Amino acid sequence: MASQVPEYGLFIGGKWVSPPGAQRFETVNPATKEPLASFVSGTAADVDRAVTAAHGAFPAWKETPAPKRGDILLAAARILTERKAAVGRVVTQEMGKVIGEGLGDVQESIDFIEYMAGEGRRLFGETVPSELRRKFCLTVRQPKGVVACITPWNFPTAIPNWKIAAALITGNTIVFKPASNTALCATEVVKVYEAAGVPPGVLNFVTGSGGVVGTALVEDPRIRTVSFTGGVEAGRDVYVRGAKQLKMVHLELGGKNPVLLMEDADLPLALEGVLFGAFGTSGQRCTATSRLIVHEKVYDQFLTMLTERLARFSVGDPLDPRTGMGPVASADQEKKILEYIEIGKKEAKLRYGGTKLTGGIYDRGYFVAPTIFETEHGTRISKEEIFGPVLSVIRVRDYDEAVRVANDVTYGLSSSLYTRDVNRAFRAIDDLEAGITYINAPTIGAEVQLPFGGVKNTGNGGREAGSVAIDEFTEIKTVFVDFSAKLQKAQIDSE
Repeated sequence: MASQVPEYGLFIGGKWVSPPGAQRFETVNPATKEPLASFVSGTAADVDRAVTAAHGAFPAWKETPAPKRGDILLAAARILTERKAAVGRVVTQEMGKVIGEGLGDVQESIDFIEYMAGEGRRLFGETVPSELRRKFCLTVRQPKGVVACITPWNFPTAIPNWKIAAALITGNTIVFKPASNTALCATEVVKVYEAAGVPPGVLNFVTGSGGVVGTALVEDPRIRTVSFTGGVEAGRDVYVRGAKQLKMVHLELGGKNPVLLMEDADLPLALEGVLFGAFGTSGQRCTATSRLIVHEKVYDQFLTMLTERLARFSVGDPLDPRTGMGPVASADQEKKILEYIEIGKKEAKLRYGGTKLTGGIYDRGYFVAPTIFETEHGTRISKEEIFGPVLSVIRVRDYDEAVRVANDVTYGLSSSLYTRDVNRAFRAIDDLEAGITYINAPTIGAEVQLPFGGVKNTGNGGREAGSVAIDEFTEIKTVFVDFSAKLQKAQIDSE
């Protein structure tokens, strides 16, 4: 592909390489459609070389003391802090989220790398008493081996670092495949670890399609764990392929996240939360607020407040700090969102937006108006993940109906309740079928020191972030040390 943009290669065995004659693809700025950079369309042979490098580097990295691995992560966090402004700008240019969120994406990466660096001096096991005399019982953590990290485009530095930092601190080696349309952001991530001194072969990077690179990774028998974040159908395919080889496959998938707005809520506070939750990142978060379930006593009042506020909501250049919402991430995203909007127009009442934005800057990029539908529960737009700036508003009679509606979807990632009633708040913690529940805050805004993940079709039970992030990348070994100098038999009676 002829191109005037910078060209990047693969990172294998500690070296940047561009295989001779390799096909290439470009990433583009979704606000302008201008090409940003060119990347290698990796092949199965490229994956094989990357896995071979990771496999060869594993014994020495496993033997590196965990605190020393933590030192390298801490160096990576410091380097990324120095590069935050530049990398945040790349996030905004390549993914389209507004600059404040682009910088926030990088800050989340920094926070989590620092957090995982500290795990190098913990990596807790357990010691427990034995039923026998002069016998010591404990558990230790050991790395899985070579792991595959397959990441999406919506958090193009944060999610890769969630996986990479946790895998590295626990002693694994990695082959990292990013989403193709944010490959430049992923390249910046790899360059940070390279500068921090990660040894050759410990972190490898292969760009290309999921069908080629992703499939080759999942099917390589030397890969022992696959960590995947993306859509449900792709995740199901990864899970099935991995299961055939009895691999550990960790999935973080979709969401259809509700805000439950009760009649006693602080409405101005809820207004700001719903705006950010539904239209932050143009609705392209797995935790985005896609359903607003409103008590009938405040339904009309709040919907009026919301539409009036949207009339003053700025959509435009994501590099402008005054902009509230930028473009959606790609032509494919725009097409899918607009198709769902047309579905919504047939089954629900369009209250606001519902169009592709045109004229001026809008003609140069992928801009969709913030959109609100009033709908009954059970429509497609109220139950299927759209992954765009489309909010379904549903009227309910009381708290119990709100919970029933909230839970009646196939996803269970994030949820939110706005109320001044402390009893309701604690009921919601039990009642809402979700991995995350916010009280008087939007459905977005997870913090790195707490687990992240969901139930039902949102994943297969694991969690990322928090102290449990290391569970995904470690095996638990149980150890018995008998210092009695005689044969002792657990569970068998003896004199």
